[in-house]
Amino acid sequence: MNNKDIKKLCSIIDYNFNNDLYLETALVHSSYLNENESYQKNNQRLEFLGDAVLELVITEELFLNNLNMREGKLSQLRSKIVSEQALYKIAKDINLGMFIKFGRGEYKADGNYRASIMADALEALIGAVYLDGGLSSAKKVVLSLCDENIRAALSNKINIDYKTLLQEFSQRDSKKEVEYVLREEKGPDNNKTFFYDLFLNGELLAKGEGSSKKKAQQMAAKECLIKLGEIYE
Repeated sequence: MNNKDIKKLCSIIDYNFNNDLYLETALVHSSYLNENESYQKNNQRLEFLGDAVLELVITEELFLNNLNMREGKLSQLRSKIVSEQALYKIAKDINLGMFIKFGRGEYKADGNYRASIMADALEALIGAVYLDGGLSSAKKVVLSLCDENIRAALSNKINIDYKTLLQEFSQRDSKKEVEYVLREEKGPDNNKTFFYDLFLNGELLAKGEGSSKKKAQQMAAKECLIKLGEIYE
């Protein structure tokens, strides 16, 4: 990263690194090492660390500010806030993909738009802040980045829109056509289950079912994204 990029990203997350090497390592995808022998580290270890820091900070925030909430509900909220799709949205909002170093093959495959890679890089960035400035600095960055997700989760408004994620993928990947086909309906009118097949450029890639057409399509889109490697289960 050049100094201009470092300053820009530091401004976005409102944190200035004492050691820029932590930041640079957080933004090196494993594919970059295959083509650049001068780099010996990628962001995978920082991702591992950042994942733990993120979970700790969010756990503490929920625990201290929701004193009457049961453990099961706290776990459910935390899972939503730190989910891959929630982190992907944050990474996309701060344009994190433009700072990540990729190998040529991964870059051509639009790795800087892939949900799993973007979420991993965000966790690595959090790990880098933790190593550079300690837990207090990491906590400040995490709570700032996740503020909208925390409020949305507490108001039960955080939902993962898999159909939109799939549409974004299809538009950047040679504008592939996504089609949802209702295969069948089961059950009485007041308790129906809908079954959808999802076709990508005419090829059946996924199936989904749900209590409404919208939910069934969302589940089909989720399964398709998993098969495409865009998200993990």
